[in-house]
Amino acid sequence: MASNDEQQPLHVLFFPFVAPGHLIPVADMAALFASHGVKCTILTTPVNAAVIRSAVDRANDAVRGTGAPAIDISTVPFPDVGLPPGVESVVEISSEADRFRLLEAIRLLREPFDRFLADHRPDAVVADSFYPWSTAAAAEHGIPRLSFLGTSMFARACNASLLRSNPLEGLPPDDPDAVVSLPGLPHRVTLRRGQVMDPRKNELEWNYEKLTNAADQRSYGEVFNSFAQLEPDYVEHYHTTLGRRVWLVGPAGHASEDLAARGSAGGLAPEAERCLRWLDEKPDGSVVFISFGTLTRFTAAELWEVARGLQQSGRNFVWVMSESDTDASQWMPEGFAELIDPGEHGFIFWGWAPQRLILNHSAVGGFVTHCGWNSVLEAVSAGVPLVTWPRYGDQFYNEKLILEVLKIGVSVGARFSASKLEDRSEVINGEKIAEGIDRVMGGDEEAEAIRKKAVDLRGKARSAVEKGGSSYDDVEQLITELMARRSSVNVL
Repeated sequence: MASNDEQQPLHVLFFPFVAPGHLIPVADMAALFASHGVKCTILTTPVNAAVIRSAVDRANDAVRGTGAPAIDISTVPFPDVGLPPGVESVVEISSEADRFRLLEAIRLLREPFDRFLADHRPDAVVADSFYPWSTAAAAEHGIPRLSFLGTSMFARACNASLLRSNPLEGLPPDDPDAVVSLPGLPHRVTLRRGQVMDPRKNELEWNYEKLTNAADQRSYGEVFNSFAQLEPDYVEHYHTTLGRRVWLVGPAGHASEDLAARGSAGGLAPEAERCLRWLDEKPDGSVVFISFGTLTRFTAAELWEVARGLQQSGRNFVWVMSESDTDASQWMPEGFAELIDPGEHGFIFWGWAPQRLILNHSAVGGFVTHCGWNSVLEAVSAGVPLVTWPRYGDQFYNEKLILEVLKIGVSVGARFSASKLEDRSEVINGEKIAEGIDRVMGGDEEAEAIRKKAVDLRGKARSAVEKGGSSYDDVEQLITELMARRSSVNVL
């Protein structure tokens, strides 16, 4: 007779970083694992729990009555490090001093993490790579730690190459356009010096990246929100060249049938309903969608050029803007108000928008994006070609994947990381933006080839998570392996 322990479902703890771009894919992943019969707990702080609460509630509603375990959100107090009440996320950080306070809070989260492991003894923990100490903490409790960062395998492989070889070492220190070649990768990858992390200019970031990379290598393995058909060469690269165990489980967002409220703290807002009705009136493929994620901030000069680019493109558009940009006098060029006032050609969405739902609308034919991985994967899943405008970090790597490997987009030509612009000004002009939009939404051979590749990837993305697909099988294999490990530990 099976023991009571063997009859219990596998219990996996998810421990996301305190930023929406990390929280949302973890909520998706928990819903995915729950649909495979796994008991899932998400450990986070109260303000961050609110970001994913409705998505988790909907996932639980969907499985109620099926016998599948419900997802639980377990909250712990945010450490008191001198940040204002309610500031528990990267989104609210606006100064260097507060950034260091947040880093201290992240370090202090180890204590409640340790306590949860001791009290609940999950079978495994999926912890964000930005918690490098979680590898040792989980090991002390005899619990396997799987790392998750929420970016592409391509970007992770590029970063590992950068950290391993430091190709910037022999380059002139003051030339931001010097070519940086990343060795040891399946594809030839080159970037500008101003697009990559430089240890001589940011030693703290460099050392932290090395720390997280080393902790991930010591982990039980790594989980990616990606799928094998999207990055086949990098699955092989991870297995053979890097010797690291990986499971690709994406696009995880397909586990939730309710696209509308994904990532929002509530249901579909009236503004979202109005936007979707507006899209319903537009011809298929006629609307360009512009959104740059929750952390990107643009200057008034940059916003002015985006508006000019939209004017010159002549396309219908939905533009998601920050609520801090509501003073139109600072950025709106002459004639732009006429495009959006009656809602004839343009729709401006203030604050959080149901991005995945918009991208899946038949009226949307192009996406101007910062190349955050969540956005890229959502566009791939919707079959929408991309106009790339990376701002910092892994976004420049993701741009390379989009342009040179997948060939499903074009670039506006961003040359430098936005965090490196204190001493220079780089403003992409409206003509470049309009040109990029036309190159993916126009009627020439280049645009048609890009759209064809995007649609082909959409089919592969959806097949990956269906029964018998590569991601479905990876989830099943990981669950089977962790169950077998639990049984062997219990026997010992």
